Amino acid sequence: MKNFLVLGLGSFGMALAKELQQLGNEVAVVDSDEDRINRAREFVDKALIADATQRETLDELHIKAFDTIVVNLGADRIDASILATLHLKQMGARHVVVKANTEDHATILDLIGADQVVFPERDMAVRLSYVLSTNVLDQIPVAPGFRIVEMGVPLPWVGKSLAELDVSNRYKVQVIIIKQAVPEQILLPTGRFVLKSSDVMEILGQDEDLRRFQETVK
Repeated sequence: MKNFLVLGLGSFGMALAKELQQLGNEVAVVDSDEDRINRAREFVDKALIADATQRETLDELHIKAFDTIVVNLGADRIDASILATLHLKQMGARHVVVKANTEDHATILDLIGADQVVFPERDMAVRLSYVLSTNVLDQIPVAPGFRIVEMGVPLPWVGKSLAELDVSNRYKVQVIIIKQAVPEQILLPTGRFVLKSSDVMEILGQDEDLRRFQETVK
């Protein structure tokens, strides 16, 4: 379990706080909007109506007690996110993650010491564009040039084992997870696993190998 502080409860901040709480973490949130704070009180450990750019507010929160602080102060408050980040780093915050709106915004955040800068909307657009332009259900980049793709079982593969298909040698990719619908469960498959039409595969590989694989099995 970790302690998180989320500054700003826009759609991203609210969803993040809720997910962090559901994963068993302790979560505190700050926002100047009373309605947002009242909604968050239903699932977080602490909710404070305050201006997160004010150093006095951050002092009251004892920011060194949090493992990670997420700054999400909105598209119309770039200056606010910069100021909050500056205060947090000067006050010794352990790990500060900041939502950026533009590349220039991200550059400034890097310069003042943000530990991690994220672009949720851009990242989702990249993820969706890959899914829409291929025959995969979802994808997650895991390292430069590598990703995990999620896809259904090609019809010619139904009823065959992974060993029989020899996926890793023939295609240079690795089936790492099988999501079964009947019975509903998630498996780490062995070579003996026999694929069904209702299964969903998660496959790890380099981008170029995954592209060739998808063109071959589609």
